[in-house]
Amino acid sequence: MAEQVPDDHEALLGHDGNYKGNEDGKVNGNGNNGYSGQNIQILEGLEAVRVRPGMYIGATDQRGLHHLITEVVDNSVDEVMAGYADTIKVTIHEDCSVTIEDNGRGIPVDEHSQRPGMSTLEVVMTVLHAGGKFGGGGYQISSGLHGVGVSVVNALSEWCQVDVKRDGTLWRQRYEKGVPTTKLLNMGPVEGQGNITSFLPDLTVMETRDYSFDILAQRFREMAYLNHGMTISLIDERDDREATFYFEGGLVSFVRHLNKNRTKLQARPVSVAREVDGVKVELAFQYNDSWASTEFSFANGINTVDGGMHVTGFRSALTRTLNDYARKANLLKEKDGNLSGDDVRQGLTVVISVKIANPQFEAQTKSKLNNAEVRSAVETVTSDVLTQYLEENPSEAKVIIDKCLTSARAREAARAARDLIQRKSALDTTLPGKLADCSEKHADRCELYLVEGDSAGGSAKQGRDRHFQAILPLRGKILNVERVGLDKILKNEEVKNIITAIGVGIDEHFNMAKLRYGRIVIMCDADVDGAHIRTLLLTFFFRHMPQLITDGHLYIAQPPLFHVKMGKQIHYVYADEERDALVSEYKASHNGKEPEVGRYKGLGEMNPETLWDTTMDPDKRTILQVTIEEAVEADKVFSMLMGDEVGPRKRFIESHAKNANLDI
Repeated sequence: MAEQVPDDHEALLGHDGNYKGNEDGKVNGNGNNGYSGQNIQILEGLEAVRVRPGMYIGATDQRGLHHLITEVVDNSVDEVMAGYADTIKVTIHEDCSVTIEDNGRGIPVDEHSQRPGMSTLEVVMTVLHAGGKFGGGGYQISSGLHGVGVSVVNALSEWCQVDVKRDGTLWRQRYEKGVPTTKLLNMGPVEGQGNITSFLPDLTVMETRDYSFDILAQRFREMAYLNHGMTISLIDERDDREATFYFEGGLVSFVRHLNKNRTKLQARPVSVAREVDGVKVELAFQYNDSWASTEFSFANGINTVDGGMHVTGFRSALTRTLNDYARKANLLKEKDGNLSGDDVRQGLTVVISVKIANPQFEAQTKSKLNNAEVRSAVETVTSDVLTQYLEENPSEAKVIIDKCLTSARAREAARAARDLIQRKSALDTTLPGKLADCSEKHADRCELYLVEGDSAGGSAKQGRDRHFQAILPLRGKILNVERVGLDKILKNEEVKNIITAIGVGIDEHFNMAKLRYGRIVIMCDADVDGAHIRTLLLTFFFRHMPQLITDGHLYIAQPPLFHVKMGKQIHYVYADEERDALVSEYKASHNGKEPEVGRYKGLGEMNPETLWDTTMDPDKRTILQVTIEEAVEADKVFSMLMGDEVGPRKRFIESHAKNANLDI
């Protein structure tokens, strides 16, 4: 129960902290100054979900919209993990309603013992914290813990209908905004079994019904990898798109997908699936020749983006086992120090999945797994399978150890370069020479513009608001960090300037507390070279400062492409379509006379006033926040576009040529 304080509560407080009277000097009620039991609201049933939807689905934007679908799909996946289903079908209809169908056992429809006169189906659909995941009888393992999933979907839907095929009979009940509008209806005999849940998100509480086929497809692809033998289909009737996922190889297929655009050091991924002390452990890993470490971990099908005990167990066993083998095989000499965790993970792609009866997550977001027993289980399984693999494949084992030794040498070189940067920063009273810093010292009020070229940098320095905007011009194109180790990265002058200016460090030395600017804005020309520089910078941040992206600190400036002079007014235009519309409007009102149209070839062509008005003024500018909606897909795309493999990049360019950014 939440206390709602009146909006004017500060005005009612006296200097002694006690409530004063109203304007007429009277105290309302029993000396409580108008604050009584009448101010306390009790939200019944699912009403709380509609009042505070963000508490239950995280947001009411597109992410929350997708969450509604995955909440229902997760229940179907629980049936798969329990061994009662193998097929899930998701359909987005033309009216933006959604239907999810599975061939599981179907929700029970008999009268619920704790709610006389109410079917179990109605309890599940209308009562929070009602589900088969509490007592242990319904599911041994499940992704949901709180029993709020499908009832929340029901509450946030304009209408929802559930069809249950169970024991040869089709049962149906319909709801509106979480409230039943029909009784449980017997629709007659039916073949098969399972649930069919249809709903239309309610736009009075949700912001949008704009589903992303690609984001949902990527999530369902992950589900299919994690549950080998399961078929999950996505059909979008809005634009006639369809995708079906089925992976007999499970996590091995997942690792192959992640390494698709990389040169592999092993013929096939190492994989294992085993149960230890009640913890089901499944993992697959494979080394490649890149410098990136790609780790994805899951607990009961939930992507634990912050890792947890299963990741800790894997890392510990990997480092210990590779060091033991390297010593035993005399690949690591007695005088040499041990390989570090960073050394053995560079170039490694691994997917770890554990299934446990009572998972303990760090927070409601379920981003980190805390079960201590999981660590020892994963350690045991990893050590056993890796030891056996190394002994049975000595040639590949040598390639892996050589890769780790190369990483160790690069780490030492990087440490020396980093120490030099840190010593220089400590001795210098100024930041990078090209940096035009701002006077504001609170990071959350400051912005750093990374600007392409000295010419544009000069205009930006003159046009900026010196109070809160800092400018760092970049000369040419920074290093492609996808292809080199950290030691070479830290030798690049432009990269060093970026690291020093932002202040948070890099990789394992990253410290968000030292962030100097709350917004980091990439500002490049709207041409091919500008797009390339922007991609190089995004690759650097994604690989070495990802928390800047996930915490919402990275942005892309949108400079105009054209200016259209219509009489005495100048309109700045950001797309061809917008330019054409303005030209047509002007011609229609001026007897066919053409307006003056200018094309900006680069930021350097703009004078400081224009650059401020169009691209840097917080009241007028357009900046895009960089997000990572799907880490798996982002990892794959960066590897393809910026890696060494030419074939995948060529195929991507050929298939997307119509959308290419060509400056002709």
